[in-house]
Amino acid sequence: MQNMARNRFEKVSEVQPDAITLLLKRDNDGASGSIVLPAAASRGRLTTDQISAQLPAQDAFRGAIRLANDVKLALVVCDPDGVWKSEWGDLYQPID
Repeated sequence: MQNMARNRFEKVSEVQPDAITLLLKRDNDGASGSIVLPAAASRGRLTTDQISAQLPAQDAFRGAIRLANDVKLALVVCDPDGVWKSEWGDLYQPID
């Protein structure tokens, strides 16, 4: 039996203009997230950035994956509070 390759996601410090950004945060209610689809990445379909409502972190993660697959864009993760769960995949920071 082969091991399935784990999904890898780039960790970023701010919303990226050319990718969908999953914004994760920790607050009084626990972990939540929102999804940002920048107008710049929409190939002219959007005139303003689209930002989802705050969702439970796992729901935001799943929604971001679906959206990234639907619109064929990369998905990056902004996670300053350490919300990311290892079962979602590997989160890596590129070396400058």
